[in-house]
Amino acid sequence: MQPNSTKAILAIDLGTSGPKVALVTTAGEILGSEFEETPLILLPGGGAEQEPDAWWGAIVTAARRLLARELIPRSAIAGVCCTSQWSGTVPLGRDGRPLMNAIIWMDSRGAKHMPDVLGGRLKIEGYGPKRLLRWLRLTGGAPGKSGKDPFAHVLFIRRERPEIYAQTDKFLEVKDYLNYRLTGLMAASFDSITLHWVTDNRDLSRVAYDPTLLRWAGVERERLPELKRASDVLGPVTPAVAAELGIPEGAPVVMGTPDVMSAAIGSGAVEDYAGHLYVGTSSWITCHVPFKKTALADNIASLPSALPGRYLIAGEQECAGKCLMFLRDNLLFPDDALNPGGARPEGVYARFDALAEAAAPGAGGVIFLPWLYGERTPIEDHHVRGGFFHMSLGTTRAQLVRSVLEGVALNSRWYLEAIERFIGRRVDGLNFIGGGARSRIWCQIFADVLDREIRQIAEPIDANARGAGLLGAAGLGLIKLEDIAALVTVQERFAPNPANRALYDALAQEFVGLYKRNRKAHGRLARLFER
Repeated sequence: MQPNSTKAILAIDLGTSGPKVALVTTAGEILGSEFEETPLILLPGGGAEQEPDAWWGAIVTAARRLLARELIPRSAIAGVCCTSQWSGTVPLGRDGRPLMNAIIWMDSRGAKHMPDVLGGRLKIEGYGPKRLLRWLRLTGGAPGKSGKDPFAHVLFIRRERPEIYAQTDKFLEVKDYLNYRLTGLMAASFDSITLHWVTDNRDLSRVAYDPTLLRWAGVERERLPELKRASDVLGPVTPAVAAELGIPEGAPVVMGTPDVMSAAIGSGAVEDYAGHLYVGTSSWITCHVPFKKTALADNIASLPSALPGRYLIAGEQECAGKCLMFLRDNLLFPDDALNPGGARPEGVYARFDALAEAAAPGAGGVIFLPWLYGERTPIEDHHVRGGFFHMSLGTTRAQLVRSVLEGVALNSRWYLEAIERFIGRRVDGLNFIGGGARSRIWCQIFADVLDREIRQIAEPIDANARGAGLLGAAGLGLIKLEDIAALVTVQERFAPNPANRALYDALAQEFVGLYKRNRKAHGRLARLFER
């Protein structure tokens, strides 16, 4: 039991695999957390959905389980702050109920409609020059051609689910939907709305919808929520929600932020150009910057961050930790005729680590390509697919496991090169967070492949929740934003091994070459099998 003077934020972190609910003190300490899994629905043609009511039910279950542990007096819960998966769309009817499952960040069904709205016969990187110029000038980016932005989700609903579109009162991002469930109030934060590509982000003190961009998107202004800063207080939880969760009635809800932004805060990398690496289901490398800029060829842009007046570089690798899940569930321990029931040993990921350590760097020349669901950054290509390259009869299971860890790191190296071109300077080290950061061998592999110091943050899997908690505390005036870096602890530092540099330099060159040489083949295969 903590002292009665301790104040904490109830942080809700809704990832793709489910919500984590945590109690985060104003000193950045995570008193405890609980996780509850939610299903992912994959559909033909690139569909990826989740059920909003399942999200809420899992949040309530996790919150009740956490608060039953009596880690802090409930009266000491000062407020609530949410973070969540980004680039999702929840269409709500006039009664406030979802009209269909949420379309999440993995969904690419809107891609086929994108050429119609990107404009012009003459194209620059697939965009009409006039529209591209306005998008870049106002938003800092442009709608992705992969169809995975809310811009494309709304387009998909309007074109292929017109009855849903007609009934929609508001389209909400995932985090903003959770806030609605908490407070009954609908609003989006300057950062969460960005991937709709309809806001003027040039002045971060007053981000606003742009009528021309709304017209190009084909969505009426009234179908989108009001805008606030991520650190603003939205309102109090409703009495019914307070009772349902078991928190004080009237607890204030801070607007919160998407996972990319909360991770940056929770990593402690809050100064300009201070970088962090996240590896969960997906992965990214990013940092805050003092400018708005876009690198269209690398699919990177600096967009509004959760910190007032600051931008954050945005980009994402589709599959990272998901590759290990694929190895576990699809290749080694699937539920099939060879393994009825899908039985697998306890501590699978610890066993993966032991196997990876047993294999020499380079995995005997086996290169794993982690593009199992397409890729966003540093290339946007929803047709590309992954796999193992350069296997032989002598390839061992240990080498396959190590090659998965190295392949994700090699993709991150490609990504880091794009980031450093973007900011015009070297990133000297990276704060490492997410589930992948719990693996010491993966920390070392990243250090060697990236040739950078890797700083393993304490409790790395809770970084998003910590970020939401600290943002909530700042929004309520309990801490200052500039205090955050000192409230995050580095658990261990991993220096690059110079003996491995030449090897990973060579593998990185081959890795990028494999994409460039096979890009067209992936497109041809997609046309054959992904209709």
